[in-house]
Amino acid sequence: MRIRSLGVIDDAVVELSPGFTAVTGETGAGKTMVVTSLGLLLGGRADPALVRIGAKSAVVEGRISVGAQAPAAIRAEEAGAELDDGALLISRTLSAEGRSRAHVGGRSVPVGLLGELADDLVAVHGQTDQQGLLRPARQRQALDRYAGDAVAVPLAKYTAAHRRLRAVATELEELTTRARERSQEADLLRFGLDEIAAAEPQPGEDTDLAAEAERLGHAEALASAATAAHAALAGNPEDPEGVDATTLVAGAHRALEAVRSHDQELAALAERLGEIGILMADVAGELASYADGLDADPLRLAAVEERRAALNHLTRKYGEYGKDIVAVLAWSEQSAARLAELDGDDDRIGELTAERDALRAELGELAQALTDARTASAERFAAAVTAELAELAMPHARVTVEIRQTEVAEDADGIEVGGRTVAYGPAGADEVELLLAPHPGAPPRPIAKGASGGELSRVMLAVEVVFAGSDPVPTYLFDEVDAGVGGKAAVEVGRRLARLAKSAQVVVVTHLPQVAAFADRQLLVAKTNDGSVTRSGVTVLEGEERVRELSRMLAGQEDSETARAHAEELLETARKGN
Repeated sequence: MRIRSLGVIDDAVVELSPGFTAVTGETGAGKTMVVTSLGLLLGGRADPALVRIGAKSAVVEGRISVGAQAPAAIRAEEAGAELDDGALLISRTLSAEGRSRAHVGGRSVPVGLLGELADDLVAVHGQTDQQGLLRPARQRQALDRYAGDAVAVPLAKYTAAHRRLRAVATELEELTTRARERSQEADLLRFGLDEIAAAEPQPGEDTDLAAEAERLGHAEALASAATAAHAALAGNPEDPEGVDATTLVAGAHRALEAVRSHDQELAALAERLGEIGILMADVAGELASYADGLDADPLRLAAVEERRAALNHLTRKYGEYGKDIVAVLAWSEQSAARLAELDGDDDRIGELTAERDALRAELGELAQALTDARTASAERFAAAVTAELAELAMPHARVTVEIRQTEVAEDADGIEVGGRTVAYGPAGADEVELLLAPHPGAPPRPIAKGASGGELSRVMLAVEVVFAGSDPVPTYLFDEVDAGVGGKAAVEVGRRLARLAKSAQVVVVTHLPQVAAFADRQLLVAKTNDGSVTRSGVTVLEGEERVRELSRMLAGQEDSETARAHAEELLETARKGN
């Protein structure tokens, strides 16, 4: 792997060869910038504070050797990237304004793709991971990760059932807690529907009644007008000498009929007068019928007004402002549907209660399956970590994994597992905790309480190494995971890391000379300052330079003969130990 960083490690090119690489330097020299660079290269959060003041951007470039059929290579090619002589070129540019760009194999890609590739390329472990593993929830996640499909398969089924149970419980709670409000709403709807049904309004009825009321209210005037109009057209029997329009038109028609044969234009006018006479006779007859049929009935008018008042009452209550009875009928239809929904809530509550109980029973079975799978994996996991501790100068230490559940009252929100009602969550009912007995006769205690600083570092390193065996990736980066370790234990840590490097690339940021001595290559990160700009540089240490750096790490004095002798002895021990 080749990493280049501009503005993070200033213009430095770090060559990471296969095997074990140790990154060392004085405190504050910027060793963690190697970790920061890798983090950016693999999709980590882009912090503009990483860009040197005055610079426009920081760039990290990496050249990673991958096989053509490796998952990372396949995923990169799916995104349009191309391999360069069996290597995948990755770059990340971070601007001072906070913008970030990523390129893989010559193709611009979303930063999220870098994170996907990272899962198959590099495993990063640091002190933050150690602190995280002290939490029981993270310990459960670690055990599940180690167990693989043995836990992942039942956990997926459990998670799906748990998600459905939460949805059912939420809907059921809403239905039951709002029962009073829904009952009141149903009563109001039922009252309104009954009131409308009792009135039996018909579409357009209010318009028809308005017209009838207008007619009945002016019946006398209408009858008088119709009679007068009829007399003007057909004559008044009580006035035999009166002249009516029908008679006059008929006379005009007869006058033209006598001479129509002499002129076509006049014949046409005679035809029109004949039609007018017929039309006037028809209108006169209808006026007579209208006048005879018109009845000023006060009782009918009162009934119409009463019906109109009833319809107006419905319109004001159930229609919209300015609307007619059609709006009332629309409200009635919608309210009937809503009432049917509300009346069905009791049935729905029964269905949801049955489904909730069935899901709880199912969750209990799935939780038991999870517990069984975790218990089986926990035994293997604890044995593997205990074996690793023996390699890390803790031959008598023993790690166990405690899996337990918390009982709750039967009427509480719990599920039945193994005949007990226990608390549960999205990942099951198990609480997982790593216990350490550092020496014979010591009772197992949680690692956060039962281990010293150095012991805790070795336990965590053992856990990470076990992970490395069960979930292998090409490269492992350890950032000061040996904190708190010294003496013989530090030698064993270095030896164990060197052994891990036989099957993978291992990069370790360390302050311990005992660890650095076991590395196949040692890199020194140092800062220089010209008075205005501070730069970090990286140097590959070989021969005398490596001895001097190990001497500095041992005694703080590069030229101490005693420290040099000790450094050479460490290197010789490491060569023999490998």
